[in-house]
Amino acid sequence: MTFMGAGSNGEPESSDSLRTFGAVVQALREYHGLSREEFGRLVGYSKHTVASVELGRRMPDVGFVEAAEGVLGNTGALRKAAGHLERQPGLASWFRRWAGLEKTAINLFNYECRMLPGLLQTEAFARQLFADELPPLSNEQIEASWAARAERQQLLRERPNTAFNFIIEEQVFLRRTGGVDVTREAIDHVLEMAQLRNVEVQIMPLVQTSHAGLHGPIALLENPQNRWFAYSEGQESGQFIADPKSISVLQSRYARMRSQALTIHDSVSLLQRMRGDL
Repeated sequence: MTFMGAGSNGEPESSDSLRTFGAVVQALREYHGLSREEFGRLVGYSKHTVASVELGRRMPDVGFVEAAEGVLGNTGALRKAAGHLERQPGLASWFRRWAGLEKTAINLFNYECRMLPGLLQTEAFARQLFADELPPLSNEQIEASWAARAERQQLLRERPNTAFNFIIEEQVFLRRTGGVDVTREAIDHVLEMAQLRNVEVQIMPLVQTSHAGLHGPIALLENPQNRWFAYSEGQESGQFIADPKSISVLQSRYARMRSQALTIHDSVSLLQRMRGDL
């Protein structure tokens, strides 16, 4: 689902900017010969807070930045760096590298058996997924997660030269996630996206005696340098795959599934019939 979650200590997911800021604080602290506990006393924060900031796990507040500046030389470097901090909200930490590659991909293939792929979800469908999450997400996390997902979805329209192919299990629509109205809207949206020249949607029928995708979801992409990458998501984790041998296996499975799924025309016809049955 690639939503934003809190770590085991309740702190927000880290980002490159947070980690970089923390590394600068640590380097300056060590240059001045201060332990975390000593530095914490000088700036008025606990050594645990100092550690969280230095490890990129905690967004420093204004008080921390100003106090740290005074203790670490008053160069202005920390104030300037703090202006560029971001938590990268809305995307799980293990998914961010993949999301970055999506922005420049020339081919992007996705097989999904659990839910609509994130790039094809409506807001109502996505919010139902967020609402069902355990442990429960806060309102802020839900808003950040939807904002990140909506931004990703712009790829379908903003990158007309990127080829998108989606294979979706029929059962995803039969489950009626969110209810009839949400499902109806979701089908309408998928049909609309399927009309784009760079988007292909294929449905894997509910009854299928031979299925190459029983190992789970598959995401594949090709970058502008014609190198392929893959991504596989599971419970509370995701695996970014760059090994050519592993990618070759996943490409073979995906290619077989494209032949096993309904044709693009028949997939559209099935979705239209399902829409009419709601």
